[in-house]
Amino acid sequence: MMELHIAYALLAAFVLDLILGDPLWLFHPVRWMGTAISRLEPVFRRLGLPLVISGTLFCGFLVLGVWGLSWLLVHLAGMLHPTCRSVLEAIIIYYCISPSSLRKAAMEVDAAFTSGGLPVARKKVSRIVGRETAHLSEQGVVRAAVETVAENLVDGIISPLFYAAIGGAPLAMAYRMVNTLDSMVGYRNNAYLHFGKASARLDDIANFIPARLAVPVIAFAAQLLSGNGKRAFQTAVHEGGHHASPNSGYSEAAFAGALSVKLNGPGIYHGHVVNKPYIGIAFGDVTRNDIHKACDLMLLCSFLWITLLALVSAVHP
Repeated sequence: MMELHIAYALLAAFVLDLILGDPLWLFHPVRWMGTAISRLEPVFRRLGLPLVISGTLFCGFLVLGVWGLSWLLVHLAGMLHPTCRSVLEAIIIYYCISPSSLRKAAMEVDAAFTSGGLPVARKKVSRIVGRETAHLSEQGVVRAAVETVAENLVDGIISPLFYAAIGGAPLAMAYRMVNTLDSMVGYRNNAYLHFGKASARLDDIANFIPARLAVPVIAFAAQLLSGNGKRAFQTAVHEGGHHASPNSGYSEAAFAGALSVKLNGPGIYHGHVVNKPYIGIAFGDVTRNDIHKACDLMLLCSFLWITLLALVSAVHP
C-alpha cells in the first residue's frame, strides 16, 4: 500500500502529534486497547486450554480484531470520499505514534530534579520504566530516562510508521495492539510466562526489522547533530546484541554511541537484581543534559524517518 495518500497521511500524522501531543482529554484508541486486554484476559484464561494456547488465541483475536475494525472504518471512509479516507488514516496513524509524549515524559524527569530533587525524579521516571527506581542514583535515573527514549523511538515511532507505510493505518493499529499486549502480558513471570508467550514473541518479530532500520537513521541524525554518526553506527553493530531483548539493544547502543555515554547495566526488576551488561562500555557516565540530547536526537530521527517513508510512498504508487 505504498500510495500517495499514505505519504500525505504520514506527514499529517506527524504534524498532528507536534501540535496536539497526547492530551488526556482526547479520545485515544490505544487506551481502549488496554481496557480490552484487561477485560478479555480472564475470559481466555477460563477456556480450559493450556495457557500457551489460550494466550495465543487471545493475542490473535485482539490483533486481528483491531486490524479488521480499522480496515472496515478506513474502507467505509473511502467509500464516502478518498479525502475522508486520507483524513481518517492520518488520524489513526497519529494515534499510533508518540514522539511528543515521549519527549514530554523524559523532560518531566529532568524538570523533577529542579523542582523536587532526586526523590521526585525517581517517581517521575518510575512511570516510564519497568525497573524499580526507589534507590536509583541521579545517574541511574538519567540513564533510565535516556534508555526509555532510545527504546521507545522504535516502539512508538519507527515501527508504527514502518507498518503504516506498508499496510496503511490498519496495519499500524495492529502493531500498536501487538506492542500494547507485550507491555501488559509479555512478562517472564509466573502469571504470564505461558499465557503471554505469544504476545512477547510476536512483539519481538514485529520489531525485528524496524529496530535494525533505526540504526542508520539514528546514525545519520547523530551526524547532523554532533558529528557522532560513525560512532553511533559502530556501537550499534558491535554492542546492539548485548541486551536481553533481541531488538532494544540496537537503538540503545546507537544512542550510547551518539551521545558518547554508557547505558544499560544492572537494575532491580520485581525485587531481583538483574545484571545486564553495559552498552557503550567505553564511554563515560550520563549527565542530566543527556536527557535533552536524547530527546533532540529522537525528534530528529522521527522527522527523518517519516520524511523518508513519505518520499518512498509518494514515488512508488
